Amino acid sequence: MDRYVLHMDLDQFIAAVEVLRRPELRGRPVVVGGDGDPTKRGVVSTASYEARTFGIRSGMPLRTAARRCPDAVFLAVDLNAYLAASREVMDTLRTFPAVVEAAGWDEAFMEVESDDPERLARDIQRAILERTQLWCSIGIGDNKLRAKLASAAAKPAGVFRLTRGNWGELMGPQTTDALWGIGKKTARKLEALGIRTVDELAAADEARLARAFGPKIGPWLRDLATGEDRTPVSVEPYVPKGRGRERTFQQDIADPEEVRAEVAKLAREIVDDLREERRAAVRIVVKVRFAPFDTHTHGVPLARATIDPDHIEQGALRALAKFELDRPVRLLGVRAEMTPLE
Repeated sequence: MDRYVLHMDLDQFIAAVEVLRRPELRGRPVVVGGDGDPTKRGVVSTASYEARTFGIRSGMPLRTAARRCPDAVFLAVDLNAYLAASREVMDTLRTFPAVVEAAGWDEAFMEVESDDPERLARDIQRAILERTQLWCSIGIGDNKLRAKLASAAAKPAGVFRLTRGNWGELMGPQTTDALWGIGKKTARKLEALGIRTVDELAAADEARLARAFGPKIGPWLRDLATGEDRTPVSVEPYVPKGRGRERTFQQDIADPEEVRAEVAKLAREIVDDLREERRAAVRIVVKVRFAPFDTHTHGVPLARATIDPDHIEQGALRALAKFELDRPVRLLGVRAEMTPLE
């Protein structure tokens, strides 16, 4: 039997959980975000496939989603319900002979040995459906990168295989933002260098990429384009790299002093999360969303790992000082990047 990596990705997870709780919503456009009131400021957490046909996407303002689809059903976020459903799914995966690595609420990697990975993937889909009534898509790869990309190609509710053997044929002609890890901004920067496709990136000169993106990121981008990935599937529990708090204001904040006060408050709220997880902050990142929807981030390292609220607040204010607070602010966020507490 051969070794494979599977990537299980639940389809429209949050929306699907809500539809299970409210069967009368099946087939209707459903949008989950904020407290479920699209007249208030907030963003879309997820949208059902029916809502996505109207161009509604995660991260979009709820008001924009309501304009695009006035007949959509808007629901409040219910974290506990999603966590409970996620636990059921992960427990189901662990009934199979595999190394299972949870990668978030709605996705996981599985390292398996099989002579028929498609049949195994269908067995996994069926087991999840029978236990939770949730559908998933499963990508089959010979490493984590290819499995992750394969699951995207499998949606919805499908199974797809992407390995070294068909990588060039399937991925080579695609634009670079088809790769896991390359977003629109990086793709535009690559295109400015004359690199538009995955094939072109795989053949790019590493030294040139290093000059444009840095000595680590440049070569890493080229590695992505080859599809090679040596990251192991690990049974270690998923540990977030950071914790953050955000606040959307129903009325824009124009006073810089008020902005600073809100950032200080958010920074101190993070301390509770750090203490609960027994982890310390090593870097603080502040996010500012200016009106109407222009978002920027700045971060600063801390002198040492700490859970001291004064030091974390001071770090957040130093990060905030990198912004020009010359426009009204609609959202503020503070995030702590963490390390285990000694």
